[in-house]
Amino acid sequence: MATTPIPNDTFNLGFIGAGKLAESIARGVVNSGLLPPSRIRTAHRGDYRRQAFESFGVTVLEHNQRVVEDCDVVIFSVKPQIVKDVVLQLRPQLQKKLLVSVAAGTKLKDLQEWAGHGRFIRVMPNTPAAVGVAASVVSLGAAATEEDGELISRLFGAIGKVWRADEKLFDAITGLSGSGPAYIFLAIEALADGGVAAGLPRDLALGLASQTVLGAASMVLNTGMHPGQLKDNVASPAGTTIAGIHELEKGGFRATLMNAVVAATKRSQELSKS
Repeated sequence: MATTPIPNDTFNLGFIGAGKLAESIARGVVNSGLLPPSRIRTAHRGDYRRQAFESFGVTVLEHNQRVVEDCDVVIFSVKPQIVKDVVLQLRPQLQKKLLVSVAAGTKLKDLQEWAGHGRFIRVMPNTPAAVGVAASVVSLGAAATEEDGELISRLFGAIGKVWRADEKLFDAITGLSGSGPAYIFLAIEALADGGVAAGLPRDLALGLASQTVLGAASMVLNTGMHPGQLKDNVASPAGTTIAGIHELEKGGFRATLMNAVVAATKRSQELSKS
């Protein structure tokens, strides 16, 4: 059966689940000008979440069924523990819709089975979506078209950068970009603590550590240079930087980060099987 293209100029976007991630995506889409808030829907009965969406013009309905009826593209932004029940409950209304899931660890084959069709796309963003700098990875289901993939990539591009990858890589992606922000928070905290130990006031140390990590990441992204080359450019002979790097190497800094990614990947594999 032929897939009906999503009308780019008129489609409505719906969110099943009105949590912080759904709000971040919706805000990004509106702020980027991709869609006006009048073309976005969600459902929630609690005043706090209703007000969060209504504050930037999104229509908040009483029931998820109404969201699906009103929308061409539906994003499931609910906890992995309940996504099956939610999709099955809405299954009669899901035909001819382009469906998207951001539920961690929930595989496309299961999502497609529950929905009754394969026009499903799985997306894995990470927590910096909250400030518009997410790293998101997109994988297309069996009946999702290239045009569907491009549309969803544009939507998630409103909250950061987007890559396409085969779903078989999603456990490793979880280990790196999904869990990675926590590793970097720990590194920022440790750098700040080091600054305090060296005599800096706490607020100055934390500000310098945070901006230094942001600046270093920006250099990698914007120059196209290998991180090793950028490191070498800073580390002059017998200087302060190489002395610090020597201590990091003695402590197994690089191996520890690599091991963290591998451990998180293995745990994601275990959870996805359970």
